[in-house]
Amino acid sequence: MKIWTSEHTFEHSWDTIVQAAWKKYPNPLNPAVIGTDVLDRKVDNKGVLKTHRLMTTQWGLPNWAKKMVGISDDCYVIEKSDVDLKTNTMSIKSRNILGQDENAYGSEHSEVDPKAKTMTLKSKNLTWCNLVTIDEKLVYATHPDDSSKTHLKQEAVVNIKGVPLSSYLENMITQNINNNAQKGREGLEWVVRKIKVEAETLQTEAASFTKDTFHTIHKVESLFNRDGSL
Repeated sequence: MKIWTSEHTFEHSWDTIVQAAWKKYPNPLNPAVIGTDVLDRKVDNKGVLKTHRLMTTQWGLPNWAKKMVGISDDCYVIEKSDVDLKTNTMSIKSRNILGQDENAYGSEHSEVDPKAKTMTLKSKNLTWCNLVTIDEKLVYATHPDDSSKTHLKQEAVVNIKGVPLSSYLENMITQNINNNAQKGREGLEWVVRKIKVEAETLQTEAASFTKDTFHTIHKVESLFNRDGSL
């Protein structure tokens, strides 16, 4: 078992970071995450936003390591479907019978507490969880010494069982987590910059629209004052 931890300070407010976190993917600076799907979202009686997402990522392992844990370039799936013309329903059931694609799937549960100004994300892998378990936790909180900044605490626990060279593979996965964490922070900064550019663009467009509107009103008023009618 390997435990990895990291801390980082963003030079942005907690509100800004949380907004960017929801818009983080897809992200050119962190291509390891290739898809997110919201499975459930609700606000509890304390005002905490709770979200459950399915994360689609890439393994990031060399070919020999993929073969060791059974990840193949080819994946074969058997599918059974039933179409009921009377009830207008179609049900599809599928399962893989050989190999595993290069994508890995994870379950992420997040909680955003606007009162405490904390955002907590907990994720675990679903793919090959009988051999590899990866539990990650991220906490975004207002920096204790500067409310204009955001403190990130991140940790991951990696455990591999029933596979040769498990300790070596744990170190490799931990290193990938470390690399992806750096890319994740850079990706978040990219989103923050993108949000600011979008806000500035909207502000400029709004100002231009207001100016054009006043100009049009002024022209109409001038016509009324000159002719008394259109």
